[in-house]
Amino acid sequence: RYINQMPSGQTFVDHLGRVLPVNPRNDLNWHRTMIWLTGWFHDPRFRYNITSWSLPTTQQTLIFGNLQYVASNSFVFGVGIAPSLTIRSLQGSWPYWAGSDRLMAEEFFRGGFSSGIWMTGQLAYRLDYNVSITNNISHLGVTQANDTRDLFYSGSLRWQPTTGEFGARNGFGDFEYHTRAATQFGVSMGQGRTNRGAPLDQAPNQRQIKLSDSLNPFELGALAPGVTVINLKYQELAVDAGVKYRGFAFQTEYFFRTLMHFEATGPLPLTTIYDNGFMAEASYMVLRRKLMVYTVGGYVFDDFRRFPWEAGGGLNYYPSDTRSWRLNLHLLHVNKSPVQSFFSYYNGGLPGTLFSVGSERVCP
Repeated sequence: RYINQMPSGQTFVDHLGRVLPVNPRNDLNWHRTMIWLTGWFHDPRFRYNITSWSLPTTQQTLIFGNLQYVASNSFVFGVGIAPSLTIRSLQGSWPYWAGSDRLMAEEFFRGGFSSGIWMTGQLAYRLDYNVSITNNISHLGVTQANDTRDLFYSGSLRWQPTTGEFGARNGFGDFEYHTRAATQFGVSMGQGRTNRGAPLDQAPNQRQIKLSDSLNPFELGALAPGVTVINLKYQELAVDAGVKYRGFAFQTEYFFRTLMHFEATGPLPLTTIYDNGFMAEASYMVLRRKLMVYTVGGYVFDDFRRFPWEAGGGLNYYPSDTRSWRLNLHLLHVNKSPVQSFFSYYNGGLPGTLFSVGSERVCP
């Protein structure tokens, strides 16, 4: 993937009035490799998944997995690495997204992946549930030595009332060309206390949560000069809806997040931080099984009154007439990005235009 964030020299002002630099990207990377090994032991109901995941942009390579036991369609039990069920795109739709990564609001509000246990299945006709308990909001960068006794709890409901499905992996776009409207509605939520995952004299290891100016709340001085937040409680709710019909697709999700119950080394000017916002995306298959055009957007209504937003769109071209290979062009205008992540599209505070060009290959 090639990505270019423009203009080259930028700064932004955080919620405390400090001027901070933005480091816009202009780079070409082998962006992501993911290998799944799946099967069953002795009994087809006893299943395993082993995943190799590599992200050269941040020089991270992991091997992880999970075990599942399928008792019935209503009860599937699992243990291992699992997502916090805070937004819809954490629940199996990758890599069938509009572009190669999540949109701004999704990336800002979401939780991550961690080790834990879960239960999923069909709650009623065309209504699925998923509940999980994990060690923390995100395992990435946090070793067991730095973790606490606090656990993270999350759950999700997904209703597909008209057709009982929503395309491959419930992903974005009507590549399948539904002749009957496929609909999906859902709610996801998560909560738990989160620790900075490092001693006070070191940088925080927990990096999943960001303030709306892209700062890590556990960094020294993030909420008040000279003060470090040690613990906080994260509470999030998201509702989503989507429809696919004759090559047209529309999906949206609205997010509500509260950070509260701060434990810090000194006084803070606030006791809670409440942010909410949305993402929306629409697409149309201009050429069936060959060319998709899409538009995306998002907005965050934040307590610091920065109001980050984005708008853009792109093209997906499928050379093999299948979802397994696509060429992607992605164009966005971003204002005051609340997301800081070198594997997403966004740099913290970014005001400007970015575009990326990439190729993705999925080998079934």
